[in-house]
Amino acid sequence: DRSLVTMTTPFMRAYSLMVIETCHKRGAHAMGGMSAFIPVRGDDAANERAFAQLHGDKLREAGDGHDGTWVAHPGMVAAAMEVFNAEMPGPNQLSKFNGYCASADELVAPAAGAITDAGLRGNASVGVQYVAAWLRGQGAVPINNLMEDAATAEIARAQLWQWRVHGASTDDGVRIDEARLQKVFDEEEAKIAAAVGDEAYASGRYEDAARIVRDMALRDDFVEFLTLPAYDLIRTDR
Repeated sequence: DRSLVTMTTPFMRAYSLMVIETCHKRGAHAMGGMSAFIPVRGDDAANERAFAQLHGDKLREAGDGHDGTWVAHPGMVAAAMEVFNAEMPGPNQLSKFNGYCASADELVAPAAGAITDAGLRGNASVGVQYVAAWLRGQGAVPINNLMEDAATAEIARAQLWQWRVHGASTDDGVRIDEARLQKVFDEEEAKIAAAVGDEAYASGRYEDAARIVRDMALRDDFVEFLTLPAYDLIRTDR
């Protein structure tokens, strides 16, 4: 599942440590990653989990030697600053070296973990919702209490294509083939329409987005990037 591929995943951890070593050797600041967590209004437990996750992420970054970091939502800035001010009292950590040198195998090691039906459906839903928002002019969009952008939505649609092409199955043993993806898209699009209302669905570019994401997941070739076919619709609009 996309949610399992975090910065503690071995290949992600390897590139993060390599970034620090490479930057510091050249006197350049090594920036940490973006936390996709955002404040959750109306759900104290979910809000606490979001801030706890951010705290752990930034604590790891500062401890590894990053010189700064970034977040997806301004409401998270103070929490990130608190961690870095405590762990990095100076203006940077350019003098800190970890001696790490990633091997090619480490950088391309597949992530371990299950593919679930919820993860499959989440990718389809996020892909459609994000592309619809992108067509409406939004670059970053809060979906399911996480900030999604073109990069995260790109992972979602890429996984759908890869799972189908490589014959992957969900943890219940059911193969992810074209018929299953068609059914998942039909059902997830219906859920989105029910959530936003038929009028908002029709006027919110959801139908265009669903057609784009579905096509990219089902076609034989792999489209280079998520937004490329969407640009054609923008050009048509103008």
